[in-house]
Amino acid sequence: MLNSYENVMPVDKESADKMFLSKDFELICHALVSVVFHEKDWKWVQDKCISFLMNDNPDISGLAATCLGHVARLHRQIEKERVIILLRSRQNNVKIAGRIEDAINDIEMYAVD
Repeated sequence: MLNSYENVMPVDKESADKMFLSKDFELICHALVSVVFHEKDWKWVQDKCISFLMNDNPDISGLAATCLGHVARLHRQIEKERVIILLRSRQNNVKIAGRIEDAINDIEMYAVD
């Protein structure tokens, strides 16, 4: 799923929250990508991404980092200082370090202070 382009259909908050509670990797990833592209409440999306940034699965935490960059790019809003501190706290994980750096760059470039 993560290695190819896929047109992600919108998922409402209630459905996304149910998907986030599942243990199904694909459901969680689908919900993250869906809300980042379709949900207008950027703060809610940011907070969901932050919660998954701390996940032990590097595919999920890496995707959450990427999605935080997308929040900044698409909405031009993010809690910049808070999010960058959290992203930097995960940079020592070599499996997601590149995605963390990309997210920080997107936030620095697109988020309005």
